[in-house]
Amino acid sequence: MSSKNKATNTELWDKNRNTIRSSKGGWIMGKGVFSHGYDMMEDLVGHKSYMQVLILNATGRMVSRDLADWMGAANICLSWPDPRIWCNQIGALGGTARTSVVAATTAGVVAADSRAYGSKPLVAGVEFIQQAQREFLQGKSAETIVKDECARHAGKPFIMGYARPIAKGDERIPAMERVSKSLGFGVGAHLALAYEIEKILMRDFDEGMNINGYGSAFLADQGFSAEDVYRIFLNTVTSGVTACYVDAASKPEGTFLSLRCDDIKYEGKGHRAVPKR
Repeated sequence: MSSKNKATNTELWDKNRNTIRSSKGGWIMGKGVFSHGYDMMEDLVGHKSYMQVLILNATGRMVSRDLADWMGAANICLSWPDPRIWCNQIGALGGTARTSVVAATTAGVVAADSRAYGSKPLVAGVEFIQQAQREFLQGKSAETIVKDECARHAGKPFIMGYARPIAKGDERIPAMERVSKSLGFGVGAHLALAYEIEKILMRDFDEGMNINGYGSAFLADQGFSAEDVYRIFLNTVTSGVTACYVDAASKPEGTFLSLRCDDIKYEGKGHRAVPKR
C-alpha cells in the first residue's frame, strides 16, 4: 500500500473513530425508530407486511403488498421440511445433538449459501437471464443463446435455472404461476425469454425450467439486481431447517442418522499393532 493510500485510510478511519453513522435508519430517543425514511411505528407497523419491511431493509425499496406476497409465496416454495436436504440435515443433526434451535438453524442457513441450493442459484439465475435479455435485444436469438451457453459446458444443458438433478419438471412453477396470475402479474420481457429458452431445451434435451429459472426471470422483470435477490432471499431455507430441528429434537437423543461402525466402508490402512515401548 502506498503512503498516499495509508494517509487517506488513516484520515477516513479517524473521521469514523468512536462514531457510528447510518444512512439506513435507527432509533432517535424521543422521536421514534426510523428505517429508510419511514417512521417504523407510525408508517410501517400495522400498515406494511413483514415481507415488505424485509425487502425495504435489504434493498432500500418499498415494494407493493402484492409483490411482497409473491416473494412470501416463493419462500414457501424454496424451503421444505425434508431432512434429506443437506441444510435441513444440519438442522436435524442439531436437534438430535440437543444444540439450540438458533445454532442449528443458523448453521443450516450458512450451509445453504452454496451454488447448488438456497439463494445463490437465484443470484446466478438473475445474472444469466439479464445477460441473455441484453443479448436478445442486441439481435441474438433464443436458440443461439442456448447454443452458446451449452457450448460453455461441453454441449450439456447446464444453464442456471433449467433442468433438475433428480426429477423432471418442477411442481413449484405451476404453483407460482397461479400466484402471479392471482396477484395480477403478467409475463415480462425476461420471463418471456425464459419460456422461449425452455422450449428449445425441451425440444433438444427434454429439460425444462426449474423454480430458480422462473423466479429469477420474474424478479428481473421487477427490476431487482442479482445482489438485491441475494439479500432478500438469504434466509429462504430457514423454516425448513427449523422444522427438521424440531422433528429430531422431539425424538430420543442421537437417533437421527445413527450409524454402526460397520456401516462405514473403511478403505484406509488395515489394523496395525501399537508399538511397545
